[in-house]
Amino acid sequence: MRKLKNSVWKLKTPAEIEILRAGGRRLAQIMDELTRAVRPQIKTAELERLAREEIKPAGGRPAFLNYQPAGAKRPFPAALCVSVNDEVVHGLPGERQLIEGDIVSLDLGLEHQGMFTDMAVTVPVGRVSAAAAKLIRVTVRALELGIAAARPGGRLGDIGAAIESFVSGQGFGLVREFGGHGVGFRVHEEPEVPNYGRAGQGLELQPGLVMAIEPMVTAGRGAVQTAPDGFTVRTSDGNLAAHFEHTIAITRHGPEILTRI
Repeated sequence: MRKLKNSVWKLKTPAEIEILRAGGRRLAQIMDELTRAVRPQIKTAELERLAREEIKPAGGRPAFLNYQPAGAKRPFPAALCVSVNDEVVHGLPGERQLIEGDIVSLDLGLEHQGMFTDMAVTVPVGRVSAAAAKLIRVTVRALELGIAAARPGGRLGDIGAAIESFVSGQGFGLVREFGGHGVGFRVHEEPEVPNYGRAGQGLELQPGLVMAIEPMVTAGRGAVQTAPDGFTVRTSDGNLAAHFEHTIAITRHGPEILTRI
């Protein structure tokens, strides 16, 4: 363990990053299959079934199934988070049917050879409104800018500042209660990676750090609340939300996206 100021980060070795790279590639392949399956009238439970089926051949394990983070009253009962329209994160799959014009966020974690990666995408269901399409584009770009800011020798605040500046400049809201995190040995590790901040502030980014960067952007104010099921987080004002996430490694050459085909 290497102590950096007020936190403890366990940096990953090249061999561990290679395992994460292989797991991340497999996770990206699974997410691609799930994205292709999204269509009007499909039930969210069917996406859950497909996620579990796609994980089996790789010899991996769904990272979220029965995972109980700190503060949760019970373990998460699914492998896949499926969040529709105003649902931001942690939506439970079930009998709900997607309809034309919905947007659906899919969030999946994979354990591969004892190492964890995490990824999320937001997918349009058929033809969506121009506003929904813009929300998705802005969230994708926010993730790209956050990743580009994750450079060795930079600071944690550089990531959040890049995301926050862009999203606010586009007139959208940013969820502050949830954000990115370290990942690798566990589903969630230090450090927390907020989607807001000040450039040049926070802990130094070092080669070997692996983290999930995940902007959550809303068409409204960005305030959220937890649904009665105890898991699903939705916008307080009922406006649409989008969520994209990649697991990245900081290398001496810059950030490397691990969750890509």
